[in-house]
Formats: sequence, structure tokens, C-alpha cells
Amino acid sequence: MKPRIVFEDDLVQLWHGDYRDILGDLATCGADAVVTDPPYGETTLEWDRWQPDFPTNAASIANALWCFGSFRMFVQERDDFRDWKLSQDLVWEKHNGSSLAADRFRRVHELATFWYRGEWSSVHHEVPTTADAVARRLHRRAKPTHHQGNAGPSQYTSEDGGPRLMRSVQFVRSEHGRALHPTQKPLGILTPLIEYAVPRGGLVVDVFGGVFSTALAARQCGRRAIAVEGRQDFAEAGARRFEQLTFDLGVTG
Repeated sequence: MKPRIVFEDDLVQLWHGDYRDILGDLATCGADAVVTDPPYGETTLEWDRWQPDFPTNAASIANALWCFGSFRMFVQERDDFRDWKLSQDLVWEKHNGSSLAADRFRRVHELATFWYRGEWSSVHHEVPTTADAVARRLHRRAKPTHHQGNAGPSQYTSEDGGPRLMRSVQFVRSEHGRALHPTQKPLGILTPLIEYAVPRGGLVVDVFGGVFSTALAARQCGRRAIAVEGRQDFAEAGARRFEQLTFDLGVTG
């Protein structure tokens, strides 16, 4: 079935269809980063099938990629990421989790890994800091470390001398009980990933759109988004999320 737009406005464009059918358009849209949650391929569910061409296709869209997954997924599918260099990983800690086996620890976390192509200096990345009451510009000097060699300089904003770098383990409640999609990600974990990799006004692409949470998070933090979802029911449910939004236009009285 030919992909079709299910919602569009000045900031977002939401599609129902297979992203590979519009890959040529995505590759020329000028995206700053792909931020997506692919199927991990860990269950027997019909929709949970790893797509081995996904990382290569993502590399044709942008030079930066945030990809959710499990440690098992990244190990098993590591060869499919051959076009990418790994920068870092972030742990999303949930208030509850899932147990795929009865004889193992209950898994209450997922990983988000950041990949890039080309030179690191050419990839957009904002220093991830927590908010301060009064902001001022500070600099961290380059210094040697015992475990990782020399640490380079950086610039960040802080009130009391920090640094207040955001932690690589982020606790955000899952969407359990209110989700429209079985693997729906909360805006609270998507927003810092987008703000890190995409400048304000920049463009995010999500090729496994689900109910378009990535696009919603992008919109709310001042970024544009193109998202594609293969299942009609999820795409239409995601479109309704945007149709039902109410915006503060600054009108009083």
C-alpha cells in the first residue's frame, strides 16, 4: 500500500506506510537525526521483527541516530550497525518492567544508544545539563583521568560551579496503563535525546513512529519532525493525538 500522510502542519508530518517506500524523500529532507524505537525481535509477536536494513537506511537519512533497544538486541544485531560509530548509551529506568522469562531478573530498563557518522566535531550535540535557578556560562578545563585518558574541555551552564551534567541513567515512568502502543515511550525520555542531537528548529525523523511520541516530543521542544508508522491502527491513533491537541495562543480574557 502506498504511504499516505495522516496528519500534517507547520512542524510535523505523520505518515502511515513502510518508511522504505519513501526512503528517497527521507534521505533528502535534511534531517539532523533519526530518533526511533525499532522492534527488538525478542518475542514471538507478529510485529516484533528486527529489520536488518534499518541501520543502513537510517545512515542515508542523517549522520546521527538515537536508537532504543535491549543489550541483547544490540549484541545480536551489531553487524547491522557497521555504518555507524557508537558514541554513548543512556539507560532508561522505568517504574515497572517486563519479564520475558520466569527465571531471570525482572527487567526494568531499556537502552538508548547514540550513533554517528563522519567526524564527531561535525555532529550536532548539546552538552546535556540539568536546569539551574540562575544560569551562567562556565568552562571545564581539559584534564587527565585515571581510567579514560585525557578528558577534553567543555562548556556548559550552571549556577553554583557544577558541572551539572545530566546523568546517563534517567528515571522516567513508563506509559503502562495509558499507552496507545505496546512499546510507547514517554515524552520525558524522548525529549532529552532530541534536545541533545537536534538544534532548535531542526528536523527529527522517526522511521518506527508507533503513535508518534517522538514527533510529539520534538514539537513540544521546538523541533520539526517526520514520522512513519507501518500499522494503520497505530498511525491513525497517533494522528488523533495531534488532532486533539490544544495550544496556548497567549490569548486571555
